[in-house]
This record gives sequence, C-alpha cells and structure tokens, in this order.
Amino acid sequence: MSLRIVVCVKYVPDATGDRHFAEDLTVDRDDVDGLLSELDEYAVEQALQIADEADEAEITVLTVGGDDAKDALRKALSMGADKAVHVADDDLHGTDVMGTSLVLAKAVERTGYDLVICGMASTDGTMGVLPAMLAERLGVPQVTLLSQVSVEDGTVRGRRDGDAASEQLEASLPAVVSVTDQSGEARYPSFKGIMAAKKKPVEVLDLEDLEIDGDDVGLKGAWTQVDSAEQRPARTAGTIVKDEGEGGRQLAEFLAAQKFI
Repeated sequence: MSLRIVVCVKYVPDATGDRHFAEDLTVDRDDVDGLLSELDEYAVEQALQIADEADEAEITVLTVGGDDAKDALRKALSMGADKAVHVADDDLHGTDVMGTSLVLAKAVERTGYDLVICGMASTDGTMGVLPAMLAERLGVPQVTLLSQVSVEDGTVRGRRDGDAASEQLEASLPAVVSVTDQSGEARYPSFKGIMAAKKKPVEVLDLEDLEIDGDDVGLKGAWTQVDSAEQRPARTAGTIVKDEGEGGRQLAEFLAAQKFI
C-alpha cells in the first residue's frame, strides 16, 4: 500500500523585501515579491527522502493562499513532489493560525494521508504552533521539531535536539510531524524537475469544497488581530568610544546604561 505524504507549505513575502501592513492591518502580500517559505523547503526535502526509502509513496503539497501561492506549489513540485492542492478563496483574507489549521485539516482529510509534514514555522508569522493545532484537529499524534525523521513499519521516528540533550521520539501513523532547518539541506530543482512540474496536477479548492463557513475564517473568524502598527524608527548613528586610556570605563558605563551588564 502506497505511503501517502502531505506536505504543508506556505507562500510568504520575501524577507529581503520592503514588507509592510495594508490598510486593514494585515500583511500586504501584493506589494512585495513572495516565495516558498525556506523552512518549508526542509519539509519537502524530508518527504522526498522518506518516499525514496519507501516501497511506494505519493507526495502531495498543500497550500492556502491567493493566486501567487501557486508559485510555492510549483517550486515543491519541481523538487520532486507528485501533485498539489491549492486552497484559494476570497473569504480567507486575514485568516489567522486558528483558521488556517481548520482549512488545512479539512484539505488533508479530503486528500487522504498517512503522514503530514510541516516546517518548524513560517518565515512571516513565525508562530510555530500550526503543526500541533493541525494534529489536534485531525485527532492524530504529533512529533514536532525533528532534526532527523524516518518512517518504517507504520511508525514515524525522529530526533529532537535541545540545548542540553537529544530525544528519540516515535508515533504510530497517521501522524503530523514538523522538521527543523537542521534536518538536511533542501535540494535544488533540476531543469528536468522544473519542466516536469508544469505537467503535474494542481487541484484548486475553495471553502465550499471543504464545507467551511466563511465566518469561521478570514478577519471575521480570526482569534487574533493587529490593533495598531507603526513604522520602526530609522536607525540612529552608533556611539563611538575613543580609547584615550578611559575606553574600557566608557564602554562599561555605556553597556550598564543600556542594561546589557
């Protein structure tokens, strides 16, 4: 029986671009270039490695977002994933992590799965809680923040590295896992992979397909919202300490005044 792997990916604003809020205090995603979240590339890579070790496996990449989010799916498909699912609906604008976890859970259930793989966090929201929320909604075990992951005999196993120790974890499938940026460098898409990705199927779903009420997602259904935002002040010139025999004392006084020491 084929191992069904679903990888949740996100199309995020380029961190090197000029990011800002729109008038409704949501992230303005139309006025900045976007890309597949770098942390999600590690999730795609681990899915590909697991599939390589399996007798038979199928990898589906799943995203929620506007039309441009298809670029994230195409990147994952060019890396080697088999097919994609894109959830797009105008009512999703402003959806927070609670709503996103609901949409992903419904889409994962519709697609069918044995293992769901996520990155450790998105590079725009950086909350890192979605994998746990998704597992809760699906009613399956979660094994998160893995730097090493494998699947064998219906069990997913992985290593979680902490500051003082490493843990060996496992869970029976179906399950949700998340992987860190220490899990292995993501591969670059080959020219052959890029061309093949154009022919791979991308299923587009909306809220009606997933039987989700529009009031449960978007700004209406958000559990969190931004009340106000202001632009960060421009950086000021630093303090220069000239060492004329008193440099050490001046530096210590400066650090103490800033409460660094």
